[in-house]
Amino acid sequence: MDLGIGGRVALVTGASGGLGRAIAAALAAEGATVAISSRSQERIDATAAEIGASGFVWDSADVDGGPALLDTVAAQLGAPVSILVTNTGGPPAGMPLEFTGEQWEDAYRTLVRAPMALVQAALPAMRAAGWGRVLNVVSTTVREPTPPLMLSNTHRASMITAFKTVAAHVAADGVTLNSLLPGRIGTARLESLYGSRENVETMASAEIPAGRVGTPEEFAAAAAFLCSAPASYITGETLAVDGGLTRSVF
Repeated sequence: MDLGIGGRVALVTGASGGLGRAIAAALAAEGATVAISSRSQERIDATAAEIGASGFVWDSADVDGGPALLDTVAAQLGAPVSILVTNTGGPPAGMPLEFTGEQWEDAYRTLVRAPMALVQAALPAMRAAGWGRVLNVVSTTVREPTPPLMLSNTHRASMITAFKTVAAHVAADGVTLNSLLPGRIGTARLESLYGSRENVETMASAEIPAGRVGTPEEFAAAAAFLCSAPASYITGETLAVDGGLTRSVF
């Protein structure tokens, strides 16, 4: 299937590794002109060279820097961003009632305030052009919360609500906003949560109907489709890519 995104400028945040990198690589393979961001200059430059993208430094907690990043990308790549993927690493895990006020505020700034500032800044150009795709990478724990991930559960769920709200507001302008929920995908983040690859494999065989964890490439394929021209009638939706892990109907 031709995804119809050849030549479109795409920005994927948090893309020096893991799911962000996989999404950026998938979009680049479809012919998009891809920009990727990370707070590490060294890591983003290395990833950009590997997947054929342009690398930019941006800290996902930098609320004011997001709009400036969009301007820089547009100036260097020759066109405004028409595909935006907001992807942010998870906040610290811990016991639900033991997080400090500062941790709550940091998580809000990183998971909600900064990405929404980026979305708000990107939408005017998309609406003016009559075409845009915005994708929010969240987690299946927004549907079935995991106690140690209290900060992530709470703030990522609010992003889904924000995307659903904005999606209806801009749908008539040819712009879609959707949220993608990774389940247990084989990344360094997953191994850090479970302690080892062996623990991950034990969990997968016991809990996931598919009997295994997903690959970043499988997740990225779903992301690329939601960013495509054929996905123009899908908006305000939340899609889990989890091998059947979540049991909720809605």
